[in-house]
Amino acid sequence: MAFPHRPDAPELPDFSMLKRLARDQLIYLLEQLPGKKDLFIEADLMSPLDRIANVSILKQHEVDKLYKVENKPAFSSSEQLCFLVRPRIKNMRYIANLVNADKMAGRTRKYKVIFSPQKFYACEMVLEEEGIYGDVSCDEWAFSLLPLDVDLLSMELPEFFRDYFLEGDQCWINTVAQALHLLSTLYGPFPNCYGIGRCAKMSHELWRKLEEEEDGETKGRRPEIGHVFLLDRDVDFVTALCSQVVYEGLVDDTFRVKCGSVDFGPEVTSSDKSLKVLLNAEDKVFNEIRNEHFSNVFGFLSQKARNLQAQYDRRRGMDIKQMKNFVSQELKGLKQEHRLLSLHIGACESIMKKKTKQDFQELIKTEHALLEGFSIRESTNYIEEHIDRQVSPIESLRLMCLLSITENGLIPKDYRSLKTQYLQSYGPEHLLTFSNLRRAGLLTEQAPGDTLTAVESKVSKLVTDKAAGKITDAFSSLAKRSNFRAISKKLNLIPRVDGEYDLKVPRDMAYVFSGAYVPLSCRIIEQVLERQSWQGLDEVVRLLNCSELAFTDMTKEDKASSESLRLILVVFLGGCTFSEISALRFLGREKGDTGSSPGLGRSHMPRSN
Repeated sequence: MAFPHRPDAPELPDFSMLKRLARDQLIYLLEQLPGKKDLFIEADLMSPLDRIANVSILKQHEVDKLYKVENKPAFSSSEQLCFLVRPRIKNMRYIANLVNADKMAGRTRKYKVIFSPQKFYACEMVLEEEGIYGDVSCDEWAFSLLPLDVDLLSMELPEFFRDYFLEGDQCWINTVAQALHLLSTLYGPFPNCYGIGRCAKMSHELWRKLEEEEDGETKGRRPEIGHVFLLDRDVDFVTALCSQVVYEGLVDDTFRVKCGSVDFGPEVTSSDKSLKVLLNAEDKVFNEIRNEHFSNVFGFLSQKARNLQAQYDRRRGMDIKQMKNFVSQELKGLKQEHRLLSLHIGACESIMKKKTKQDFQELIKTEHALLEGFSIRESTNYIEEHIDRQVSPIESLRLMCLLSITENGLIPKDYRSLKTQYLQSYGPEHLLTFSNLRRAGLLTEQAPGDTLTAVESKVSKLVTDKAAGKITDAFSSLAKRSNFRAISKKLNLIPRVDGEYDLKVPRDMAYVFSGAYVPLSCRIIEQVLERQSWQGLDEVVRLLNCSELAFTDMTKEDKASSESLRLILVVFLGGCTFSEISALRFLGREKGDTGSSPGLGRSHMPRSN
């Protein structure tokens, strides 16, 4: 989401309203089952639910016991059972087994199924097939947006990428459209909308239909968000495949950030217990280092520790009145800051240990070579060695995918060799993984004659051909090809720097990858917002295979103030990385008038199958 970067920057909209709306709707649904009830919650809804309505709130509304929806049978003595689940077939089977077991035992209970974020017809069909459709009441908890931070919203749909980009299932497009509609209802109409990608285009069209159906709801409202940018994840796979080097990205890679929080184990807490920590702007230590390149973080934490010690040392020489003020006003804050500082120092040490063990510097060097198109043979040899040493199954796949996309597919000999070695190292069950990666366009084999130069010359001919307004047969043959090298040159993604790149005072968004690469997704956003259209980017759009899928939708809004036009909502459909979030925050600070940060559809991109 957009956020203020300078003292004169515009205020952010109050996104806590989304949380309150979701909580009120859930409470309303629970109260439709009056009296005591047990609540069965699906595992991946537990963290979002905790952020919206914790256990004490649920207890206030007569939820007696909580159970996790899992394979083993649950034994509940309550006369009323409520199920809070995703619209998945396996969940319907679970509920059906429980209801049918009660029927066989001659037990009568009330059952309520709450689907989140929406109900699918296929789920109702399964309930009917199982013979329990008449025994349960069904409702929707239309919870589609969770504010994780002041400038970050998430749909918390981890299956979005797989469902749409691998399986071709369009079920979540309606959810995206409904989320956009909710935002425009709460925060006023969006004067300017841009997008690229098939999913982005479909989501935008459906959202516009919803707006037309409820015409008048946002009329007369003053817009709080000036620009919305919808972007499909498959427009830029390269950025998602690069190793993260900003602090928040490394915390995610090492410990996994889930729903805006992270579990730090005993190795970080220096105790025998794990600790769940919320990572947001309220953590003052984290907020200052989250977007920093990791090489700067230790120095900052060290200075912070010295400053903290100096503040503690002020106690010496205080009289009784001063000591009383210090204890009542400052001591609690200093202790909290000290606790957070210790945690982040522990996290840094754990990250360093893990990355040293994995020979992180060599990995980064290989990635940079692939991005620049140098030493491809040496990079391929490094990947083979990485597989043979069994360093990490996911890292090896990631490197193979990066090689494939930057080179427009692997040459057949390398593809067969790397695949064979990987299956020998990690097991034949990964044949399905390779099949899925191929279908998603992440790991492909070059067809005869599709060397990089051949593809580039084919694309170049198409781009310069004045009659190439429509997709020709030749261009269609390049579907799912990345054309990364040509795009990189057009958008200057690999910065040319004299001397060493200064990571302490970064000059552009490339700092998030040690100065070696500007994230493609962020560069596209920057270029389109500068032009306020796709004009002048026709060649880039064609190279991205999105000639028919890039759009601009500008509506004349007299009520749009210059302040609101400086706020931008970026919607990643299929997930984004913390590197991209940091890059967009940097872009917002640098431009001053384009405060931007990612919003909807954030989820981690599946890295293997």
